[in-house]
Amino acid sequence: MKATAVVFDNPKQLSLQALDLPSLQDGQVEVAVQYSGISTGTERMLWDGSMPPFPGMGYPLVPGYETVGQVVKAPAGAKLKEGQTVFVPGANCFTGVRSLFGGAASRLVVSDQKILPVSNELGSDAVLFALAATAYHAVSGGGNQEPYNPPDLIIGHGVMGRLLARLTVAAGFPPPTVWETNTERAKGAEGYNVIHPDDDSHKGYQAIYDVSGDASLLDKLIQRIRPGGEVVLAGFYKDDLKFAYAPAFMREARIRVAAEWKRPDLLAVNELVNNGQLSLKGLVTHVQTAHSATVAYETAFGDVSCLKMVLDWSAHA
Repeated sequence: MKATAVVFDNPKQLSLQALDLPSLQDGQVEVAVQYSGISTGTERMLWDGSMPPFPGMGYPLVPGYETVGQVVKAPAGAKLKEGQTVFVPGANCFTGVRSLFGGAASRLVVSDQKILPVSNELGSDAVLFALAATAYHAVSGGGNQEPYNPPDLIIGHGVMGRLLARLTVAAGFPPPTVWETNTERAKGAEGYNVIHPDDDSHKGYQAIYDVSGDASLLDKLIQRIRPGGEVVLAGFYKDDLKFAYAPAFMREARIRVAAEWKRPDLLAVNELVNNGQLSLKGLVTHVQTAHSATVAYETAFGDVSCLKMVLDWSAHA
């Protein structure tokens, strides 16, 4: 059987290709994809060719690690049942292409240990579980240690910044301040304030979480923390990071890198969504059919009003 998949042939060169699906093995299920999200972090750099050297990267590749679909084949003994709605954080089921991510396709074969059953009522909002789990990991440490200081300042009001702010408020911590320079993106705050950085004179933040991906901001952020304060790098940076040592020394600044989510983060976020503590609504702003994938990627990376672009695969069911 074949699946239709988005393939990055080269930077800024995209095609839809029919790729062979492997036969199901023990512990695997086949998923008919309904929606897949477009990441404005890693996928943007794969799209424009600016991704730093990383194991498994290269072209041609199938992007996508934010996929929602229904289980259509589940062998006897599988942990999931046919008809269940699931979140798939990428797949590695295609040959002839790199599929380090591999989720932007009409059908996927994936381990039932990797995917997550989710509420069917979420619809396309369910593609946001990876970003929500990443935000949760940044503040929780993956459940392996005492939680970190929650953000009192967040840099960037994209989807990641909004999820970090929502998680902070949901946990009962004081609402964070969010910096955003774009007036369109500054809209949509729920229970916290968004301001332009030029309008903020405060220089005593305990924990600044940067999700902007702007490597040039580090010196400015260090100057805004209190002694012993922390700057958390929770975005993905294509440029090398550097900072002036003296201001960091004077503040005994801590700099922490928040990496990819772990399975406990995904499970925790699912629980928060299911019990109503975390809302994913209002973050998916654009939807295109998979046939219009080129337009979708260009819009996702070029239109500032696009918080989250989703590909609709229903025509390929």
